[in-house]
Order: sequence, then structure tokens, then C-alpha cells
Amino acid sequence: MILYEYPFGESIRTMLRLEHLFDRLGVLIWREDPIDHHFALSTIFEIMDVASRADLKSDVLRDLERYRAQFMSYKGNPAIQEAVLDEVLSRIERAHSGLNQLQGKAGQALAANDWLMSVRSRISIPGGTCEFDLPAYYAWQHEPASKRQGDLQQWIATLTPLADALKVMLGLLRDGGHPHMVAAPCGQFQQQLKDNRTYHLLRLRIDPSLGLVPEISANRLMVSIRLMRPDQDGKLRVASDTDAGFELTLCA
Repeated sequence: MILYEYPFGESIRTMLRLEHLFDRLGVLIWREDPIDHHFALSTIFEIMDVASRADLKSDVLRDLERYRAQFMSYKGNPAIQEAVLDEVLSRIERAHSGLNQLQGKAGQALAANDWLMSVRSRISIPGGTCEFDLPAYYAWQHEPASKRQGDLQQWIATLTPLADALKVMLGLLRDGGHPHMVAAPCGQFQQQLKDNRTYHLLRLRIDPSLGLVPEISANRLMVSIRLMRPDQDGKLRVASDTDAGFELTLCA
């Protein structure tokens, strides 16, 4: 099954982008080829750009506080396992404390590293990191893989509190949804949202053997999904001749 996620608001959109970048970074750092570490650095700079949004840190802290209050209200409920509840509250508290202690925006400490900033200023220029433009960076790429990995881990450490907080917050958001199967006759699905809940994330799982790609539109009032089929040129067209189903989850 292929999982697609669609955010209802700009805050969650930013968090999903950062999660995507952190996942990519986690793969690249443990490879040993210099080109992989080049793109690991590029990913760090992308994270710094995305995380520079002024209200990101406060948004994540607010959501963690909301979840903490929600789970605290379950204390004493006989239907809730206290050990599991305490473990969840502990994860929330650690994530909140770590992010709250982070000074300034994520990656702000890296901005004081002149060597990193010299690479950052050139990396977006096509071919801008050649050896004649950045000889020091070219030399770093020839260091042993273990040395480069150590440097990357040191730089990533300044971003870890944000990564950990996002992992906890988005994990709780996803766990709050209830998946169910829906039908899309003629490749179309619509659902009105009438239960006065504020949804933040839509999750859709579809069988890849169908060869269909969902085009999702959603707001606080309605969800609309069109199942598209790529033609020979890769252009997506509505699969109006196809009745299909998929798993839908709305997370509040």
C-alpha cells in the first residue's frame, strides 16, 4: 500500500516537510560516499530554511502542551493502562523540554559556523561547489568517511530537539485517527465534515497495483479526492472509468 498524507493547514504542512527532510538526512548520514554527504549537507541547509519560520517552535510546543493536557485528563480512568499512559506522557515531556531549551530557531547555532555558511552560500548555485570555488569543502570531501560522519553528527545535534519533538507530535496526531475503507465510484470521492472537529491531517492508503494517484483537496468543511491515472507522457487524468477503493484516515 502507498501512503499519501495531506495537511489541512500551513503549520502541519511545514512540520511534514521537516519530517521528510529529517528522514532523508537520517539515511544519507550513514552512507560513506562523499556525494551522499554533500546532499546530507544540502538537506541540513534545507532544514534550516524551512525551520526559520518564526512561529514554528511555538506551534510545536503548543501542540505538545495540548496533547499533554489531553492525556493528563485520562489519569484515573480504569479503561486506560496507567503504565502506557505514563510512558506517553514521559515522551511528550522529554520532547517539550528538549525543544523548549533550544535557544532561538533550529539551526541558529550553525549560522555562526563560517565554513558551513560558505558552503551554504554556494550550494544552491549550479556547480557552485567545485574545487576551484570551495577548495576547503573539496578537501573535506576527501576526508575519511568516519570523519565526515562525525562532523555531520555534530552539526545535526543542534537540530535533534526539533526532530524529536516533531516525531512525538506527528506520531500522536497520526495515532488519533481511525482508518476506514471508502469507495470512489468513477474515480471520485467527497465527504463533508459535519462533526465540528478540527482536522489537521488526512492519510490515504491505496493499492499500488491499481496504478492510480490521488489528487487531494481538503479544508475544514469538505474532503475531495480524485483518483488520477498517468498517461504515456506522465500527465495525470481522472480515472473516470474506474471504480476503486482506498483507506482513509482523518486525524484531529
